[in-house]
Amino acid sequence: MEVQKSEVKGRIFDIKFFAIHDGPGIRTTIFLKGCPLKCIWCHNPEGISPKEEIAYITKKCVGCGVCFKICPNGVYGVSEAGTRIFQRDKCKMCLSCIDSCYPQALMLYGKEVTVAEVMEKVLQDSDFYKTSNGGITLSGGEPLTQAEFSAELLKGCIDKGIHTAVDTCGYVRWESFEAVLPYTKMFLYDFKHIDDEAHIKYTGVSNQLIIENLVKLGIRGVPIEIRIPVIPGINDNAEYAKRTGELLGRIPAITAVRLLKYHNLAKSKYISLGKPERMPETSDNQSAKIDEYASFLEQYGLKVFNPNKEEL
Repeated sequence: MEVQKSEVKGRIFDIKFFAIHDGPGIRTTIFLKGCPLKCIWCHNPEGISPKEEIAYITKKCVGCGVCFKICPNGVYGVSEAGTRIFQRDKCKMCLSCIDSCYPQALMLYGKEVTVAEVMEKVLQDSDFYKTSNGGITLSGGEPLTQAEFSAELLKGCIDKGIHTAVDTCGYVRWESFEAVLPYTKMFLYDFKHIDDEAHIKYTGVSNQLIIENLVKLGIRGVPIEIRIPVIPGINDNAEYAKRTGELLGRIPAITAVRLLKYHNLAKSKYISLGKPERMPETSDNQSAKIDEYASFLEQYGLKVFNPNKEEL
């Protein structure tokens, strides 16, 4: 039996209401789980794996012992130093512990939902979209790894007169873009690094598909806002800024380039998820590097949002 479009399912890990940095106006941002990149500076490590994950936030743990009693697999233990530990290799994801943790030291990232369930939440803020010229933004992770779900959700919003945006890393099959193009009013296109060798080193994948998709998308004429995280010592030098400007300046559909100031506040997320943490350190001259980056991009006729000077 054919599945009703409103019942198409996807996996998300968060919904952020009253978002103001993910496109124009007041928006609802839906974070879809799963990403093909593994950027060492990623602020949302809970969105990388497409699977459900449990985060154990040690600073919230009060040592009540409820998880010890409930877990059937002996996941929870005590280290030699007397601290509570979460033994991930024993976890069968039965999730019996999550609802029983009243201090919320245990969090589940990844929930399977239908298009209809997400639309119900999105429509709650319809008045705010209208008065602010806002709408919804699909983010992640990478929303286009769940192209069918994303397309149906975007279509549902378009049918209700809600502005739509997709925040993408660009590393997906072109067919995934084609699935959402009819229902997407704006793309927020993340651009990590112009140098392919460096891109592979720091994100785990080549940038060739990302550039190819960006060029193809530019031909379609849908407004594109480029987003560049300026990472100290990785992509913040003059050579990379010039090469990036040369590329982006040739794509007329790009309405603006938004530079993002790096921070490493997500370190604790990696620890809570049991993932290796390799986030670069911040730098005292980050603001100066961003100003320099912006000036190079502007030489190629690009409108640049500089976090040192613009209200973001």
